[in-house]
Amino acid sequence: MDVLSLVIIATEGGAEKKVNPIVPELNEIIWGSLSFLILFVFIAKVGFPAIKKGMDARAQKIRDSLDEAEETRSEARSILDQYQRQLADAKSESARIIEEARQAADKLRQDLKKQAESEVTEIKNRAQDDIATQVERAKAELQAQVAELSIDLAEKVVERSLDRDSNRDLIESFIRQTGASN
Repeated sequence: MDVLSLVIIATEGGAEKKVNPIVPELNEIIWGSLSFLILFVFIAKVGFPAIKKGMDARAQKIRDSLDEAEETRSEARSILDQYQRQLADAKSESARIIEEARQAADKLRQDLKKQAESEVTEIKNRAQDDIATQVERAKAELQAQVAELSIDLAEKVVERSLDRDSNRDLIESFIRQTGASN
């Protein structure tokens, strides 16, 4: 049997009445409408403000979370910028320190070079002084030996002993005169 063709037969005071299952009775429509209106007014007065308050609180919480996230993001960005500045400062500082070390090393190298040159010059001068002293000493010894040899030779030539001191003075003055003319 078909749902639309279904007819409920009810008896009311002995008379049969056909009831349509889709359309409710009038008293049910009135009570349903009245209940709906009461429920609607209750929800409009109590439920809707509570729901709106909850939704507003949630929206505010989301806005606060977004503001906090933006604030945290800006703080993170400023910390990153500060870190990058510090990193750049550290790089420039290390470059400066390296340059200072290089300059100090160059200065030290130049100072050591100058010191070595002055020591070489000093050693060279001392050596020249030593050589001059040795030459003078050798000349003096040579003059003494020449004087001795000359006296010995003169004694042998004359075959008599001459006064050594007077002969030595005579020979040394001759050698000095000969050395000064050379």
